[in-house]
Order: sequence, then C-alpha cells, then structure tokens
Amino acid sequence: MEPIGAYADDLRLALDIADLVDALTVANFASEQLTIELKPDDTPVTAVDREAEQLVRREIATARPADAFVGEEYGATGDSARQWIVDPIDGTKNYIRQVPVWATLIALVDRGVPVVGVVSAPALGRRWFAAAGAGAWGSSPTAPVHRLSVSSASTLAEASLSYSSLSGWEARGLLPAFLDLTRSVWRTRAYGDFWSYMMVAEGQVDLACEPELALHDMAALVPIVEEAGGRFTSLGGEPGPFGVDALATNGMLHDAALRSLQP
Repeated sequence: MEPIGAYADDLRLALDIADLVDALTVANFASEQLTIELKPDDTPVTAVDREAEQLVRREIATARPADAFVGEEYGATGDSARQWIVDPIDGTKNYIRQVPVWATLIALVDRGVPVVGVVSAPALGRRWFAAAGAGAWGSSPTAPVHRLSVSSASTLAEASLSYSSLSGWEARGLLPAFLDLTRSVWRTRAYGDFWSYMMVAEGQVDLACEPELALHDMAALVPIVEEAGGRFTSLGGEPGPFGVDALATNGMLHDAALRSLQP
C-alpha cells in the first residue's frame, strides 16, 4: 500500500525509519551481550533502546530538520508545531527476557493532533501504520498489507478486554473500578503494551486500557486506532495521548467503559 493524503511523505519516512530500526533491534534481540541498566524510575533500559532512538533522531534531523522531537530516552528538542514522538523499544522488559512482544513506536503530532503512527514489531513479523485521513493498515507474514477495522461489539457483555497488569491500577486506587469492568465483559486477557491497542484496531479485542502511560507510549497508537474507526482517550475522557493513562475501544463501548472505570 502506497501512502496517500496530506501526510503521505511523513508516513513513508516513518516506515523507512522503522525498517532501519528493525534491523538494529532484531540483530541484538536475545543477545548474550545485552547491557541492561535501571533508569531513575526503576524501569530497565538497554544500549539498544538508546542506539535505536539515536538512529531515529539522526534520520528525522536529516529529513525534517525544522521539526521537533520527543524520545523516551533523550527527551525533547525543538519547538516546532510538528513534533515526532518515539519510543525506540516499547516492551523493553519483554525484549530483555526474549519475549517477542515489543515494538518501535514512531508518531508525528501536528499542532497537537496525532497524524501519523507506525508500530513495528519485527519479532512478531507484524507492523501497523496510519496517517490522518488515509486509513489504518497492517501486515503480517500470513497477510499482506490490509486495511484495519475495529469490531462491531455493541455491549460490554460481548466485549473482549485487553490490559497490561494489575499493579498500576492498584497503585492509583483504581483497582476496584477496573475489576468491576472485567466482571462486566465477556473475556479478559493481558496481552499488554502496544499489542492490546493494535488488537483493538484489528477488531480482535474490543477494549484496551492502562492506568500509567507516557506520551511516547501512546502517540503512535492513536492514529491507528482512530483511523480504524475506534476511539482513544484518557481514563477521564480526554481525547488523544495527552493524559497519563489510556482507554481505547471500538467507539461504541467507550462511554460505558469510561463510566465503569470511574473510581
């Protein structure tokens, strides 16, 4: 699928950069020489995370020198209304334990609106991408590039819910509300991280939510979920990736899920 629309060139750039990062991350996946450190927030980081972000920064600086940049590992630079937001390895804990559920997230936010999103998970052989007005798309080893569409589930009782873990809900005092939501749906599974939201975009699950997230965790997910027909907000209902938590649904279930998650 050749990118189209106002952000076609930006999406094409993000996809090309994702190819470069995939080559780096795959080459180091399961390496016995992987160096692991703890950041001040006690989350792990590897030399590959940092090298991958530096690679993206170099490519963006060359191709879009006027644009701003925000990365998980090295922070923000520039003050343009066009802002690239990158998580070099979403799922670092999986990466260091040789679990193949990790991805590079590349987003473009233009004047406060997420307009391009690329999620590349090379160990799964999967990629998802979208640009504003051009639809959401995915590819896998068993399926060529295909358009994504959210599910048609219209009640919580028939919905499948994906989440990450319980500890964050408990830390924020939201565990009782979250457990109430799990009791109201048909099925729950903890697929976690980016994958939960891509499953919403693909219509494989109907809701995904997390209580603790950062902008770099969410920005690339938003265009994909929304262009697939879904809705992405904070747990308080704020549209987009600018809160500290997230709820993504097929749209029809969103208001009911928001009500259920209020403490």
